[in-house]
Amino acid sequence: MFDLGWTELMVIGIVALIVVGPKDLPKMFRSIGQFTAKARAMAREFQRAMDEAADASGVKDVARDLRKATDAKSMGLDKIDEMRKWDPLKDEDNQADPAVDKKPPARRSADASMSEDEAAGKARIKAEMDKLRQERATGASEAQTAPAQNVDQNERGADKSNL
Repeated sequence: MFDLGWTELMVIGIVALIVVGPKDLPKMFRSIGQFTAKARAMAREFQRAMDEAADASGVKDVARDLRKATDAKSMGLDKIDEMRKWDPLKDEDNQADPAVDKKPPARRSADASMSEDEAAGKARIKAEMDKLRQERATGASEAQTAPAQNVDQNERGADKSNL
């Protein structure tokens, strides 16, 4: 609270010894100790009275209900963390990342019984994802060849200016 170190306490003790005197110093420290003990007891009693008043008014019940109502899991916000980790460019079966576990067998049986609309939708999504992967791959290869083409054009421009 006051953040006193050993050196500060020693200085205070030496000053108290000089001011009060060696004869009355133990009595003074005893009275200071009794005063702090009474202050702590009063603070404990006040805290206990506040806790009892809060219990009687139902504050703890309200706080517990608020914690339940604002719990991320109960509101479905825990799924946000899963969505942050999701990569739409990876295969549905996680073939791009073999470290990820496959779907459990119970889930596979549910997928096997999906409707035709769901199957068609998944097929369209897979085709779009394949298309995006190809565009990304060709975009990277074009970016690597583009600087070489610019250098050739710059050299040609320099040759024409010398003519």
